[in-house]
Amino acid sequence: MFDWLFGKKESASIAKDRLTIAIMSDRDSMNELPFMNEMKAEIVEVVKKYVGVRAVDIKKEVHGELEALSIDVELDSGEVENYKKLKQTKK
Repeated sequence: MFDWLFGKKESASIAKDRLTIAIMSDRDSMNELPFMNEMKAEIVEVVKKYVGVRAVDIKKEVHGELEALSIDVELDSGEVENYKKLKQTKK
């Protein structure tokens, strides 16, 4: 029933994949906001509810007088394919 979500992998293999989540940090500590690590962890948890996550990179960028956060989320390609298959079956 849930093969589309978990595939045929063994549970230990799935758990290992989940534990390989890497949260990259910006090397320039002057560029990092005080709450950046907590925010990264929360974003990973939210995205993991829907798809597998390999890495999250959040950077503070300054463009003239404007400040912005750039968020890059690298998805686990296997789970993205499972999601695409599920979406196609619902059509």
